Amino acid sequence: MSIQRDPDGRRSVRVEVEVPGTPEQVWQAIATGPGISAWFVPTTADAHQGGEMVCDFGNGMVSTAKITAFEPPFRFAAESPGWGPGMPPIATEWTVEARRGGTCVVRVVHSLFASTDDWDDQLTGTESGWPSFFRVLARYLRQFAGQPSATVQATAMTTAPFANAWSVLTQAMFRDTPTPGQRLTAAIAPGVTLAGAVAHVDDLGHGHNVHVALEQPIAGTLVAGAYACGGTMVQMSVYLYGGKAESGATAVRQQLSTWLGSLFPASATPSSDGA
Repeated sequence: MSIQRDPDGRRSVRVEVEVPGTPEQVWQAIATGPGISAWFVPTTADAHQGGEMVCDFGNGMVSTAKITAFEPPFRFAAESPGWGPGMPPIATEWTVEARRGGTCVVRVVHSLFASTDDWDDQLTGTESGWPSFFRVLARYLRQFAGQPSATVQATAMTTAPFANAWSVLTQAMFRDTPTPGQRLTAAIAPGVTLAGAVAHVDDLGHGHNVHVALEQPIAGTLVAGAYACGGTMVQMSVYLYGGKAESGATAVRQQLSTWLGSLFPASATPSSDGA
């Protein structure tokens, strides 16, 4: 991963992924509120040039961006305030490039103008986080594109190092360090079980997470991880799909926050959700 530095002071990072689907299907997933909520974070979008996009990352972290270009189904751009005090505004451009064989390349570029390297860590941290979300996007497009969806997030903050928090989380979920192919059966409350097979385990540098191809309560994806962000944030995101997505989310919503809070007492925040 690297930052591109231009002579005019522009600094940028670029991440891309190849995903299944037509440009129209991919556009629905990356440029509409329901589509983004199905694989990223709960999002509302006034999807046109001059509109706003609001992303809820949980734990009170909400990002609002103004859409500065909107060219369906191939490109849109947005600008948001800096992610920290004194940080310059961030410009983000999304493009969709069709490939042969029914796939598309999704490319995201974050850029800002600065005369120092004060904000480079924020750019590289954002760059390192996208591949994990892109795994959820690819699975959504491959198996659930266009289906109703519901997302549940639960977040806890702790002063423990992220490696320690990761150990607590994975011991509770798996009784061991998770590995691809391993089965998860976690009863988070009486009658509420998260079950499926581990698809990926990611080392992000600033954290760890695990992706599970959920079968219970219904089909979907679970991402659970611990991340360094000032303190340590522990987050579980459950993406559910199909006609029973909302009822499945309702069954999980409060229980997930309560279960996570039992692992990290007095630090769990209420769940947020999007459909």
